[in-house]
Amino acid sequence: MKTHVFRLTYGADLKKSLEEYIKMHRIDAGYVACCVGCVYETGLRLADGKTLFHDKNRYEIVSLIGTLSKDGVHLHISLSGEDGHTMGGHLMEGTLINTTAEIILHELDEFEFAREFDEKTGYDEIVMKAKH
Repeated sequence: MKTHVFRLTYGADLKKSLEEYIKMHRIDAGYVACCVGCVYETGLRLADGKTLFHDKNRYEIVSLIGTLSKDGVHLHISLSGEDGHTMGGHLMEGTLINTTAEIILHELDEFEFAREFDEKTGYDEIVMKAKH
């Protein structure tokens, strides 16, 4: 396993930046180990799989989890507002970093993840293969 550590700063799109990082570092399989920071704009898809939430308020990133592959990322985020209430969902483009996002990724050298369309779900779903 290889560990990647980096920081995003003001204005970076969290999802796009992670996808660019994966491509630049040729990560075939990985996951988000840790992400802390804050955002000033948020884009989420909610649990019904259809509703898009967009907000221009400041939130703390209290959790970011997901799988990473050269075919794309699947990320869920939890955010906490000024009143301490937490919300979350599927991370979409348009979630913009406020002051910082400190990120730790783990790359799994023994696996290769791919994404293939699944007719049952209607989404590109992960396919996990062991490298030989």
